[in-house]
Amino acid sequence: MISSKYTIREQNEANILKTIIDQKEISRAEVSVKTGLNKASVSAITKKLMEDELILETRVGDASNAGGRKPIMLTFNRQAALVIAFDLGYNYIEAMLAYIDGTVVGTVSKRRIPVTSANIVAQIQETIHHFQDLQPNTPHGIVGMTIAIHGVVHRDLPIFTPYYDLDHLDLQKELQNLYDFPIFVHNEANLAALGEYTFSSQYQSLVSISIHSGIGAGIVEAGRLQLGKHGQAGEIGHSILYPEGRPCPCGNHGCLEQYASNKVTYDEFAALKGLDYVNSEILLSYVQKEDPEALQLLRRNASLLSIGINNIAMLYDPDIVVINSSLYRRIPAMVEMVSKDLKSRFSKDIIVRNTHLEDKATLYGAFAVSAQNFLNIQKLKLN
Repeated sequence: MISSKYTIREQNEANILKTIIDQKEISRAEVSVKTGLNKASVSAITKKLMEDELILETRVGDASNAGGRKPIMLTFNRQAALVIAFDLGYNYIEAMLAYIDGTVVGTVSKRRIPVTSANIVAQIQETIHHFQDLQPNTPHGIVGMTIAIHGVVHRDLPIFTPYYDLDHLDLQKELQNLYDFPIFVHNEANLAALGEYTFSSQYQSLVSISIHSGIGAGIVEAGRLQLGKHGQAGEIGHSILYPEGRPCPCGNHGCLEQYASNKVTYDEFAALKGLDYVNSEILLSYVQKEDPEALQLLRRNASLLSIGINNIAMLYDPDIVVINSSLYRRIPAMVEMVSKDLKSRFSKDIIVRNTHLEDKATLYGAFAVSAQNFLNIQKLKLN
């Protein structure tokens, strides 16, 4: 068995496993060349990985030009284990159960519900119970769960959650007392960036802009999340546009998210039209009718967001900026507006696009955290 139920500790083992994952299919001889380990070590370690059911022999490959025995090809066992992901919004809960490669087994979606410190543990327990009933048989079962919080998170503890009361609620500790698999708590924008990196992007450095009730940026540099000393890196929603502007729960005035978040945009449009409720679908219906108030509001939203993107691009110089927003997915012309507003000589060539992970980038990032921990592989790529 593996040295720890939830972590492969031996570095050569992790190195070989990462090589097999990266190459999709590879022979032992090729593993030896790529890792620099001798063939005897590769043979012993791959034998152990097979015993642990983390890799599989797939087929007989082609012989080399020099002749000799045909190699047996190795591949990652994508169904070796299961992981759970939660995205906790201020008025919704999204959760998924997946194999360790991100292939989804089951989903739970609860919309337009209050998410509070009083009910969230019970809600999570109910969902986990559902997933446990649903889970298929795998060699290692559920090996990790990661929870996304919309706010600042430092060392698994939410420390600032402006749109619900989960700050300083030690979810990780409470839930870890109930379950034996590792549990992690992270900021949702950071997880969205990790989801893009692990499951969707060819790039090593990227910024993912998450726009929901607030605005956050997840930053990946050279394959690693940049969190900052207190977990606050990428909080561009609290960069100041107007020093004497609208008050923000963070204590400042004129923060970007008070003008360009989805929540603010929906609330403003509801007030303009006298509507009780607005979401991206409703706003799209007005755009399709070329409603001038809708078009003006979205044009302003994109213009202000481009300021935030320009600022963070100047700091981190990413290969690409990915937008995670239901509004921008519904109305992709807004991405074009943002790109056109990036006019500086430094930012005008930056690639800006919508996520390819639809509304699940944060959940995929949560999968990535648990998978990295279980496999002891940083810079894990599963796309």
